[in-house]
Amino acid sequence: MPPSLKLFARAAGLGAVSGLRSFTAPALLSREVSHEPTSVLKETPLGHLTSPRVAGALQLLALGELIADKLPTVPSRTLPPSVAFRALSGALVGAGVFALEKEDPVPGAVAGAAAALAATYGAYHLRQAADKKTGATDPVVGVVEDVIAAAVGLKILQQAKE
Repeated sequence: MPPSLKLFARAAGLGAVSGLRSFTAPALLSREVSHEPTSVLKETPLGHLTSPRVAGALQLLALGELIADKLPTVPSRTLPPSVAFRALSGALVGAGVFALEKEDPVPGAVAGAAAALAATYGAYHLRQAADKKTGATDPVVGVVEDVIAAAVGLKILQQAKE
């Protein structure tokens, strides 16, 4: 039986979070599976995500990214290296979502990467428009984006457990 649309939606949703903040989705996923001693990811190439040390390191990287994003010297998310990293991050979490359900991780990786790419460009343009329309400073809009990324990622992982 092919993977469900809900599974694709979860993979794409976490992938989109990667498009907003490249380390947030992997940090949330790793934190979630590192608390499960019998996680099915342990026996996959994504098994490193189940390590509490990896989860902690990803959380620190995510926190650093949240802070760095507000600095005026940070390059645009639409530069090729940033876009590539966000797509890889989306692919990682998308594959993880599928692997958790014992499905082939490749379709999840594709869904996650595609959603990360769409969210990267979509969020860039939305942030530019929000800056202009509201008159809010870019860091303020960035904090709103941080909250959205974290809330969406947490909600997706919570729904996966239900």
